[in-house]
Amino acid sequence: MGFDTGTTTFMILSTSLVMLMTPGLAFFYGGLAGKRNILGIMMQTFVSLGITTILWVTIGYSLCFSGGEGGVFGNLDWMFLRNIPFDNAYSGADGMYPEYIFIAYQMMFAIITPALITGAFVNRVSFKAYLIFLVVWQLLVYYPFVHMVWGNGLLAEWGVRDFAGGIVVHATAGFAALASVFYVGKRQDTQSPPNSIPLVAIGTGLLWFGWYGFNAGSELKVDSITTIAFLNTDVAASFAAITWLIVEWVREGKPKFVGLLTGAVAGLATITPAAGYVPLWAAMVIGVAAGILCYIAVQFKNKWGWDDALDVWGVHGMGGLFGTIMLGVFASSAINGQSGLLEGDASFFMKEAVAVLGASVYAFGFTYVMLMLINFVTKVKVGKEDESKGLDMSIHGEMAYDEGAL
Repeated sequence: MGFDTGTTTFMILSTSLVMLMTPGLAFFYGGLAGKRNILGIMMQTFVSLGITTILWVTIGYSLCFSGGEGGVFGNLDWMFLRNIPFDNAYSGADGMYPEYIFIAYQMMFAIITPALITGAFVNRVSFKAYLIFLVVWQLLVYYPFVHMVWGNGLLAEWGVRDFAGGIVVHATAGFAALASVFYVGKRQDTQSPPNSIPLVAIGTGLLWFGWYGFNAGSELKVDSITTIAFLNTDVAASFAAITWLIVEWVREGKPKFVGLLTGAVAGLATITPAAGYVPLWAAMVIGVAAGILCYIAVQFKNKWGWDDALDVWGVHGMGGLFGTIMLGVFASSAINGQSGLLEGDASFFMKEAVAVLGASVYAFGFTYVMLMLINFVTKVKVGKEDESKGLDMSIHGEMAYDEGAL
């Protein structure tokens, strides 16, 4: 069958970019972690590349995209990708490229979403418990929302829109992270400074670069929506980075590099649901709002003593929530056929708000209960001695750096 070479190449590139975000996340979190927990947090991120791939090709893709119109789950007709010939055209893009590329593209989203959560409980959760968490959370949180929003399920039928994952990825992961923080409690050393800010910068650069595939690729073909999603992504990230930098500079008296980098990620997370639905000026507003609101969320978390070590809730959870609500406000029919509150569609705004709040509450509640149940199988939280020693040596028997050479 003849496929469009340009579109096929674009989707392969977008898939590769999203894959690169997972190592980028590992570097970002690895740099922020204390020096005795670098490998532990990076391992939790990288292992998702393997575990999630196995899960996705066996049952994940089928549960998300096979049948189940208007429901919560798909069916198992495409288990092990059976009944999908390797040269089968993906119907959602007018048959321009093989479905296998779409399968791989969506798989990269599935890989990074649970990995986002790990930054919240760095230095506290056993690897064995995390592996169980990785599988069960995808099955009962991520897959249902992928199907409901992107797989012609319940929320899509209701009229909810989420361009690249404000609800499906960031809100669910961010509020799951908060639940995990409440369950496992505080670290012994809550003042653990980043071990390598340059590593955080490398991670941010890879995330920012990969996010073009994450957002622009979510159009699933090449057209004018693809290009505005691409530009909106960069603009929102840039405006958010500088906004966070300024706010922190004013409050603390010094321009902080980690603040600039964190602001960029907040902007990227916040524009994600809206990237292909809003005009460029709205991306600027969303970027500024992300820099301010996510900064406030992190300060709120600090004030209440929630030990979300790497600010997953404040940046991704609240970024996804704010971005989805702002999609409901700024969506423009001239961009992608969907009007928001500013164009008089209050109904769409309410649908977006209800959907993202519902997803956040569900992800929080389910994650908390799931961790309680996992604890009956294997201890979720590591012992005080292992935590004090650091998970790199106590669990993995490895060190990130030869300390004798430092």
